[in-house]
Amino acid sequence: MPAHSLMTRCASVTRVSIEMASKLSPPAVEVINETGSSRYVLICEHASRFLPREYGDLGLSASELARHIAWDIGACDVARRLSQLIDAPLAMSNYSRLLIDLNRPVTSQSSIPEISENTVIPGNADLDARERERRVKTYFDPFHTRVSDLLDQRSKLPSESIIIAIHSFTPIYGGVSRSWHAGVLFRQSAALGRSLVASLNERDVPVAENEPYQIEDDGDYTIPIHGEARGLDAVLIEIRQDLIAGQDGSSEWADRLACALDR
Repeated sequence: MPAHSLMTRCASVTRVSIEMASKLSPPAVEVINETGSSRYVLICEHASRFLPREYGDLGLSASELARHIAWDIGACDVARRLSQLIDAPLAMSNYSRLLIDLNRPVTSQSSIPEISENTVIPGNADLDARERERRVKTYFDPFHTRVSDLLDQRSKLPSESIIIAIHSFTPIYGGVSRSWHAGVLFRQSAALGRSLVASLNERDVPVAENEPYQIEDDGDYTIPIHGEARGLDAVLIEIRQDLIAGQDGSSEWADRLACALDR
């Protein structure tokens, strides 16, 4: 085969391979049940632990990538089930929080963590401004633009949207056990947050207000920006991950939340 023909063929194969790889990579955000009738809008920023091929494993073992540092275990299953139960739209991330945390301002030190829960992330060390900006434009901006567009569309409806972010937390952090089964985090939406806590506690489930975290401007993005800045009620629900790591537990918690939100 002539050299120029071989080069042309190789270039064509390379182009096709790149296009195929691009198609295999999911979009930054997945929205399901977009036209759901519920007032609630569900958001799950840490739904996935997927890393694109170009980033490899970020220098971490498979066991590390299965931990909370990479995603919120069980949160995706709870959110999907809850979306079906209450007929609510759901926006979910398709990439690991290790690339860039979608619930942190991009100016936050924990936006692209170099260390998470005492685990060093080699693939995030000493990133230059170009790579940081690339991750913002590839993963962060598309996710939040899509959420903003969804809320803009729903602003034309008779009833205002209510934002519910779904997360999970570890049973032990820093050597300290966390006894709560769940926490409802809120700031401006105190009436909504406290009513959810009261409703969940009626079922003898230990649920706390603003535990194990609190909503803060430099540590949160979804509630301050998509909720409070728009004047919408917005809360973040944290569920202990050992309770929802399996299908039975995630379904049970989705059912429990559906009842509480319905009330």
